[in-house]
Amino acid sequence: MSITDTVTATAGWNPGALGEIVANDAGRPVLFTNARILTMDPLIGTMAGADLLCLGSLLVGVGPGIITAAGDDNAIVVDCTGMTVVPAVVDTVALAGGRSHRSEYVATLTPGNIADFLVVPDALAADVPSAVTALLTAPEQVRALVAGGRPVLWAGAGVSRRVAAPEAAIPAAADPTGGQRVGVWIDRNDFLHQELTADGRYDETRGGRPHAYQGRYWIDGDRIDYLDDLGFWAYGEFHGDELHHAGYVMELG
Repeated sequence: MSITDTVTATAGWNPGALGEIVANDAGRPVLFTNARILTMDPLIGTMAGADLLCLGSLLVGVGPGIITAAGDDNAIVVDCTGMTVVPAVVDTVALAGGRSHRSEYVATLTPGNIADFLVVPDALAADVPSAVTALLTAPEQVRALVAGGRPVLWAGAGVSRRVAAPEAAIPAAADPTGGQRVGVWIDRNDFLHQELTADGRYDETRGGRPHAYQGRYWIDGDRIDYLDDLGFWAYGEFHGDELHHAGYVMELG
């Protein structure tokens, strides 16, 4: 993923706190305080006038009274009076009652989970789905969208130094092995031949049928993502000298 400094959030909501968060390289905790919090955790539930404490990418505390230790911990404090905090990732299975154990509720504002959440005005957050709808239909009304502990939106605008989505065609030069994965990968039964070219394209031969699938690819660590020219997505993983993709195990020919 890339970092962009081109879009800066407006200063209409907690601008001082935003500046401290963006510049936070010292590992200071960040405390969102005095909010209504819809945790979606079946044990914790919903709390009013509560605090949410983040450290790095994780939620480390939720509940009333955390603000009392903010000074001791040198926390960055974000005042959320009149705001509701909800998970940014909606677990629809959990909402439908399809989780049988609390540990399965991963998309919740539970200590130990990833800090992915929204801060929206109370009037837009009768429940979690309505708050998420506000993000999609009226993002200018969103006070904060936090992903992995880092602000993505703030006061309805993009935040500088935010994490941006990868482009669809990162060339093979981004390969951490320095291009050693470029070439023709062949499965053990000689059915699938997948050629990865240096310009970020792939071309598959299946059962002797050339150009069965063609498209773009990019590599992130040991993961490879494909975007076929037909419009569908797929992925694979490198395991040492092997490429695993859609049930096939390939080696570089």
